[in-house]
Amino acid sequence: MVTVMVCDDSPTVRAAVRRCLGAIPEVSGVGTAASGEELLARHPVEQPDVVLLDVQMPGMGGVEALRRLLDLDRKVTVVMLTSGEAPAQVAEAVGMGAYGYLAKDASPQEVAAVLVAVTEDESSGQPLPQQRRAADPGLTEREQQVLRGMSEGLSNAQIGKELFLSEDTVKTHARRLFRKLEVCDRGHAVAEGFRRGLIS
Repeated sequence: MVTVMVCDDSPTVRAAVRRCLGAIPEVSGVGTAASGEELLARHPVEQPDVVLLDVQMPGMGGVEALRRLLDLDRKVTVVMLTSGEAPAQVAEAVGMGAYGYLAKDASPQEVAAVLVAVTEDESSGQPLPQQRRAADPGLTEREQQVLRGMSEGLSNAQIGKELFLSEDTVKTHARRLFRKLEVCDRGHAVAEGFRRGLIS
């Protein structure tokens, strides 16, 4: 059984994720926070096992909130919530120690799978996924260059300009690296690239 804190500035997102968590038998309690500041104030009292933390929030952003939270409690497991925006911030958070990421519209099954993985990793004493080095996905040099450009927040057109490629060619490389990394968007690709040590 795990307790979860959902931190997101949107009341709609907090309510949706809370409903989703309520459908998961492994979750024994759910709290919510509307900002990074509120999360940091409530964490020492509630001490949730898992924090679902929005990447982009007004005021203290998700990355800064993660940094301060880990300073408070190195044992807490944090999963970033993303709408696919800010891939560089998602990647930075994973590199700092976030367990991983979830789409804000993830299904209860997807959320449950992450929570089960969290509890299994903690109970086994094994390192968390972001500390592992997964099998080499076999990216070509060009695909690695495109992934690196994504991690720097460049658009496909900007990546193409740097690599002397057309935007359509960059999109082709992007589709191939998405398939090899088993992801569906830029944010997840960059986070997966950091986790696998493909970019730093």
